[in-house]
Amino acid sequence: MESDVAAESRVLSGRYRVDEPIGHGGMASVFRGYDLTLGRPVAIKILDAELSRDSAFRTRFRLEAQAASRMSSPAIVRVYDAGEDTEVDDRGTARAVPYIIMELVHGRLLKDVIAEGPVPIPDAVRYVDGILEALEYSHRAGVVHRDIKPGNVMITDAGQVKVMDFGIARAVSDSSSTVAETTTILGTAAYFSPEQAKGDVVDARTDLYSTGVVLYELLTGRQPFRGDTPVAVAYQHVSEAPVPPSEIVDTVPRALDAVVLQALAKDPFQRFPDAAAFRETLDATVDGKEPSRREVDTLSNTLYGPDPRQAAETARALRQLSTDPTMKRTQAGPPAAWIWGGVAILAVLLISVLVWVFTLRPLNIVPSGSRIVPTVAGMTYENAEQALNKEDLVAKRVDKPSETVDDGTVISTDPDEGISVQKDSQVTVYVSTGPELTTVPKLEGLSLPDAEQALDDAGLTLGQVRSEDDPATEKDVVLSASADEKSKVSKDTAIDLVVATGTVTVINFDQEGYTLEDAQNALTELKLTVTVQDDPSCAASDPRTVKTQNPIGEVPIHSEVTLVSCSGAAETDDTGDDGQ
Repeated sequence: MESDVAAESRVLSGRYRVDEPIGHGGMASVFRGYDLTLGRPVAIKILDAELSRDSAFRTRFRLEAQAASRMSSPAIVRVYDAGEDTEVDDRGTARAVPYIIMELVHGRLLKDVIAEGPVPIPDAVRYVDGILEALEYSHRAGVVHRDIKPGNVMITDAGQVKVMDFGIARAVSDSSSTVAETTTILGTAAYFSPEQAKGDVVDARTDLYSTGVVLYELLTGRQPFRGDTPVAVAYQHVSEAPVPPSEIVDTVPRALDAVVLQALAKDPFQRFPDAAAFRETLDATVDGKEPSRREVDTLSNTLYGPDPRQAAETARALRQLSTDPTMKRTQAGPPAAWIWGGVAILAVLLISVLVWVFTLRPLNIVPSGSRIVPTVAGMTYENAEQALNKEDLVAKRVDKPSETVDDGTVISTDPDEGISVQKDSQVTVYVSTGPELTTVPKLEGLSLPDAEQALDDAGLTLGQVRSEDDPATEKDVVLSASADEKSKVSKDTAIDLVVATGTVTVINFDQEGYTLEDAQNALTELKLTVTVQDDPSCAASDPRTVKTQNPIGEVPIHSEVTLVSCSGAAETDDTGDDGQ
């Protein structure tokens, strides 16, 4: 149906022209398109008709797409817009057509790259590094992808990795009631995390698990778990340990074995804490030391147990209950297969816990010759010393300045609290002396650069700088500071300065009604040179006033100001008494 729409050059919402199809997935078709308003090429993803019938899904889809549109990273395919159009089918029934408008990327899907044959290890590391770059950004933005797989990763013609479909997976998975339904929409379960397979709450570590699966496939050419049905694969994610990649392809460095095994840990808390840590560890394998086979085996045992295949029989029995690939919810209660599946999973978990309990060393028992350093931070030194003496430990006081801990209060210890040490060991107790103080240097009279250097030398910082006229001080010379010279202040305190402008303000004495004498006195107080010029063309007044002046306004200190004053004789009356 969508291809017919493209052939007719359909326009969505009066703005987006739909052109030829460029891809099709389990939940949508992607078309090349054109934004008629902004005049740019775009990719248009039109959701499958089955999904669009669910109004709750359409609402979730729109909200998730809006969240994804706020992310802007070179490693993420941009989402420009999301909307909903309508179309009428052959029977005259109108249906909603949800769509999203995305950045048009020229390149290939990572799944096509994998399908072409073995991927060189440097390229595999680079591709996964790009995926982790995208996840590092999205997780900081609070967006979990939920469907990381090669089909959702583009490699541009320039080799740039771009991850797409952020936010869509959540809308889809929230609308699906079973693993079988979800995998029908999202594709294979090969990249599911154990928590997704069990229907548990997921977080950012789910994306890291799926990225580990992608890395495994890039290194070996196959996924770590395969089966006849999505449910069978999902059970393997929950119950079985992956074979290290180097056992499948002997050219894979064992350093990458360690990275993959940690990424694929069943327990989210045993995986990398975030995408940045995963990325840093992965990049370190390029030049890092390669672990031994024994070290890899030890890591595998730590993550998956000393006998990772102990539940194989149970898992096989479990998979036999789920051979129907069309498993969907057709009744009010859960299907019988899921009930038995849940019972079997609980049995596997119970066996695993029992094995763990019986093989666990009693690490919480402290040998008689050892002591645990108690928590003394926040105490006075005297109380801390008593607490350490009760544990047969010797306290050694070391004073240390602190901006956050009050004077006389314990900051920390070395060894740290909770650490096991030998009886009678010495424990260094760091006690706060309060903020570290320093002396304010001489600042007044220094140039601004010299004052800033003096502050830096004293462990202080430059605060606000305010300019002020001063008739006797050159430009940018310090007039005053917010702290007195030789006073004691905390290190890193910001000191505000007042510096000279190097100018003074000369008012218009004529308009202000100044006499010549008053104007001369005012200019002298500003330490300016005054020159008076007589103008005989106009009659002098008594007292004499200023006719004009030059300059007016801001003038450099010690500069010259010229005042012009009338000096001509006063006019007389020609009709005197001479003719009498």
